[in-house]
Amino acid sequence: MYSKKIIEQDKKVHFETALEMAGFGCYSYYITALIGFLVIAFVCIVYGITIIIPASACELETTNAQQGYIAAGPVVGAVLGGIVGGFLGDKFGRRRMLFITLLSSSLMNALASISVNWIMLLILQFIASFCAGSIYTLSMTILSESVAMSKRNLVVLLVTSIFLLSQGVMAVIAIPIIPLTFSIYLPALDIYWNSWRTLLLVYSIPNLLGVLGLLFLMESPKYMFSQGYEREAVDIIKAIHRMNRGRSAGELKINGLILDAQEINAAASTRNQIVPLFKMPLLKYTIIMSCLFLFNQIGAFAVWLPTIANQFVDIVQTGEGTNKSLCAVLSDSMNTPVDPDAVPCSLNMLSLLIVLVVGALKSVINALLSLVVNRVGRRNMAMIVVIIASISGIVTNLIPNAYASGVFFIIFLVGVLIMGLYTAITLALFPTHLRALAVAVAMTAGRIGTFVSVQILNMLLETNCDVGFYVFSSILASSAIVAAILPDDRRLRKQENTE
Repeated sequence: MYSKKIIEQDKKVHFETALEMAGFGCYSYYITALIGFLVIAFVCIVYGITIIIPASACELETTNAQQGYIAAGPVVGAVLGGIVGGFLGDKFGRRRMLFITLLSSSLMNALASISVNWIMLLILQFIASFCAGSIYTLSMTILSESVAMSKRNLVVLLVTSIFLLSQGVMAVIAIPIIPLTFSIYLPALDIYWNSWRTLLLVYSIPNLLGVLGLLFLMESPKYMFSQGYEREAVDIIKAIHRMNRGRSAGELKINGLILDAQEINAAASTRNQIVPLFKMPLLKYTIIMSCLFLFNQIGAFAVWLPTIANQFVDIVQTGEGTNKSLCAVLSDSMNTPVDPDAVPCSLNMLSLLIVLVVGALKSVINALLSLVVNRVGRRNMAMIVVIIASISGIVTNLIPNAYASGVFFIIFLVGVLIMGLYTAITLALFPTHLRALAVAVAMTAGRIGTFVSVQILNMLLETNCDVGFYVFSSILASSAIVAAILPDDRRLRKQENTE
């Protein structure tokens, strides 16, 4: 347990000033790289099922509807787990909860690899995602609270770039494993151990490596400060300074931090953790951010991206359908007779490469945006991205050329990078002791929407693909109006810098 100590009142500085004095160096690089890796671990657990579904369809004999349930199960688990983990992270610390979530989700995901039927796979993936649900929010929170404000936007958006690349990383991992043709019978379970089970097991490894990385990570100094452990917060900032500046820079000359009455022991009770989010003045921001996450349902398309890419490649490689839109190509794919010589339930390697390219493109664009976001503002940047993405989603249906239509579909998918902007905005709007839970609540609204959207989109891709693009693109476009209500974060930064 940490001890609360009274420290001298002289040489106290504002917390943000202390972080600025600690600098940006080795520790900052380490925590940014580690959080990026934890985000990959999170994606492998929650979204790895998107590649497993088509690869396991034959063995588990899943119908289209059952595949929809399997895809949505981890989303629901992440929704519930995100709320619980966010609350516990504000209560017991970001680092401690990250240890628990990484270990438990890795174990449950590994157990899912021996599923005997689709129901067992669904249940175990749900539990694994529940355990992993708060990894993203806790990781982004501890990162933003350990890096100086002048670099905060940059590191948050760089980690978001890694998040956007994560689905591509999953595809890279899958490329050498999925084509393997081995099949080992396990009589105790009456199953065959094969490539998709191996891939699911491999997706558990990043979590275990992340646990090792946490051993060299310190708790968020802002969290310690908000809990009243001022001495420990100062010690952490001094340690960050030593690692960032080097021992030759000398010890950071601060005795304490300027206390914010709003945050001293604010998280001492459950009531103080939850109620403020649903009372003015924070209630309006809780509603706005929840709506923004809810209206962003590009993630539902990302869930089905491996399946969509596989069907697209299967048709286009035949030379047919190149003069049709993406939806028309997908419709042709579903109506095409099955090739008796084809390997059943195999994923086309080109489709996995497409998933990789999409992830890489999203990551690169997000990194480029991070260079100008401070000048443009996170709110304004989010509005620009939303408008471009929603227009591209509509245009996808209007071009009678498979390749051009596919390009606009990729641009539409790039719109998912607003998740990082929304996360950064949420972290800036809420006080420290509420941040993890605030992000979890806002993201929960989006994940609930994604659960519903995955089911609806699964049905529309089979029956009326065009409607799916028009509806989801229109909903996304409306979020630009909601975002306009938010204050310009450039003004907020000026106010904070003058305090």
